[in-house]
Amino acid sequence: MEEIIENYQSNFSGFINTPFLFTSKVLGMSPYNLNPKTVFKLNTTINTNERLGKIVEQFVIEVLKKEENNHILAQNLQIQHTPQQTIGEIDCLYSHANQVFHLEIQYKFYLFDPTVGYNEIEHCIGPNRKDTLIKKIEKLKEKQLPLLYSKYTKHYLETLNLESKNIEQQIYFKAQIFMPFGETTTLKTLNNDCIYGFYFNFKDLLKFNNCKFYIPKKLDWLVDVNTHVNWQNYEQILSKLKSFYTEKYAPMLWLKFLNGDIKKSFMVWW
Repeated sequence: MEEIIENYQSNFSGFINTPFLFTSKVLGMSPYNLNPKTVFKLNTTINTNERLGKIVEQFVIEVLKKEENNHILAQNLQIQHTPQQTIGEIDCLYSHANQVFHLEIQYKFYLFDPTVGYNEIEHCIGPNRKDTLIKKIEKLKEKQLPLLYSKYTKHYLETLNLESKNIEQQIYFKAQIFMPFGETTTLKTLNNDCIYGFYFNFKDLLKFNNCKFYIPKKLDWLVDVNTHVNWQNYEQILSKLKSFYTEKYAPMLWLKFLNGDIKKSFMVWW
């Protein structure tokens, strides 16, 4: 099933507004960090059954197309060892002026846990503790970017009249970071503008009993907070949040405070 992406304009706007996580090289990898000056209207289609990461890749492609002198050469390029065995995927090959680039795309949600690791990058973990920033950038460095130089990729590049030695590599990495409730931290290695909100444990839920709640679906995690949602009070939402806690699932919540402030948060089970 495909839908006109106009239905996802708020998701796209939230994606555009998200800052890049890295403003300088990380593990020797160069970040892409050029955002469009304004959010534009999309007129393409997306597969609504795709996971969030794949939809973000489509958003990035549309942004690249809008930049002057950019040309998309390939996207989601499946590199195969045999017809039955795929060894990896190259997210995007594009040219700008006379230079060709290999771009790997990431959009992540991280909780900043100072008890994990020894530096800012190691402190960033996924809401359910299954994902970490350090593992992701190591995978980019050791697996995803080197795929360009694989002997199995050479054939695909030849069909595009390209050689790997002439291609520059970049990582397109945006993220929303959430701090422990009640704590403030100024980031030095990562982009401080990526701090979007806070996280708290289920046992602290009662602290927010005067708030209104909204649970966005996964794709809507991209959306910037606004008042145009169906809010629920503490009593209405409690049973659902108890279920998430029992299932060991950390949902994103929008919290609307008595003063009218709206904050993004995660409620964790750990």
